[in-house]
Amino acid sequence: MPSKQGTDKRKILIVEDDPGLQRQLRWVFESYKVMTASNRSAALEIVALERPSVVLLDLGLPPDADGPSEGLATLTGILELEPDCKIIMMTGQADRDYAVEAVASGAYDFYQKPVDADTLSLIVTRAYELWLLEDEHRKLARASGGQLFPGFVTTFPDLQRTLGRVKDVADSDIGVLITGESGTGKELIARGVHVSSRRAKNPFVAINCAAIPDHLLESELFGHEKGAFTGAIKTTVGKVELSDGGTLFLDEIGDLSLSLQAKLLRFLQERIIERVGGRRTIHVDVRVISATNQDLFEAIKTGTFREDLYYRLSEFAVELPPLRERGDDVIVIANDQLLKLASEFRRPVRGFTSEAVAAMVAYAWPGNVRELQNRLKRAVVTTKARRLSAADLDLKAPSEEPRRETLQEARDRAERAAIENAVALSGGNISNAAKILQISRPKLYNLLRRHEIET
Repeated sequence: MPSKQGTDKRKILIVEDDPGLQRQLRWVFESYKVMTASNRSAALEIVALERPSVVLLDLGLPPDADGPSEGLATLTGILELEPDCKIIMMTGQADRDYAVEAVASGAYDFYQKPVDADTLSLIVTRAYELWLLEDEHRKLARASGGQLFPGFVTTFPDLQRTLGRVKDVADSDIGVLITGESGTGKELIARGVHVSSRRAKNPFVAINCAAIPDHLLESELFGHEKGAFTGAIKTTVGKVELSDGGTLFLDEIGDLSLSLQAKLLRFLQERIIERVGGRRTIHVDVRVISATNQDLFEAIKTGTFREDLYYRLSEFAVELPPLRERGDDVIVIANDQLLKLASEFRRPVRGFTSEAVAAMVAYAWPGNVRELQNRLKRAVVTTKARRLSAADLDLKAPSEEPRRETLQEARDRAERAAIENAVALSGGNISNAAKILQISRPKLYNLLRRHEIET
């Protein structure tokens, strides 16, 4: 990713008092715009002027070259000037405890000397890519809120195109059906459609069809007259009538009983209702948006959902993908929510450790955005660190690096697969298998023994 960006963005500041190591690091990061400083005051001056994306900061700086105080003070000063930059602390083997303290104080990561160019380059690349991702989100947030629908954050191209099409139909009155797993933001989209329509100044009324017992849901939807049933001590206006002129959002529509589906269908066709226990018809002008986490096509097949109602509700259908299928959205949303939560709870949390970022990317998020929000809220309230860790989020830190297959292992794997395939095709006949592989029978016997393949 970095190689595609201009060097005006790819700025790295190296804060190191050893001139030889400065020269070495300049060579390692020659594709960046490299700036160097030997002490705290010089580093802070460069940060204020240049606003680097990544900072490599030595823990031991003069006048406390053998201690951590000056490095930690420089870390604090840089974060005050440029809280979004990614700071990687460079430490000696004996400084591990101080390195952990630095990460808790806001450093992105730490690296133990001596310098290995490949390893350090990988850490810096990851830090820069995260900075770049967060910077893109900050730009989106500044440009008209950065959101097609208020509160719904995404940089995932496929989803942005989908939401663009939803935005195009928002000002019409066609029915919109939103499907997707729980926690993907279906109600946010429904509210977004409402505020983007000509009905925006009128009521948006939501009802969860799964949260209300079936025998009460009809009254909740259509209202009831006084005396219609035991306990009906007064006439009550239902949700449909309350949404007159505006939008009615029917969440979890897949849980509606067949009898209520029939009544809802009649309303959608005729735009009139009758309160429970009433005889007077009431005309209602309302736009209906519905949502479900169920497979309605399957429900139609099993007879638990009416096909004619489905087509009434889904004049425009949109499916929201789960968070695990939305690319970098988990990090974009996490940063967006973290800023809001830190402000709401007045906590000094500024970001995530590299371990936390890796853990969030690796996790499947079965509860989607709602689960992410809940984990972030709990972490922000309980942490004492400047950056949230995987443990703060109650996530398992992924293993360091997946083991890479060697060239010999790849050859062995391909060779074994070819032999097994040839033996299977020949029905276990070694002569025919050798012909398929274009090798001699003795050679094939040797390979069978080597790979421990039974014929």
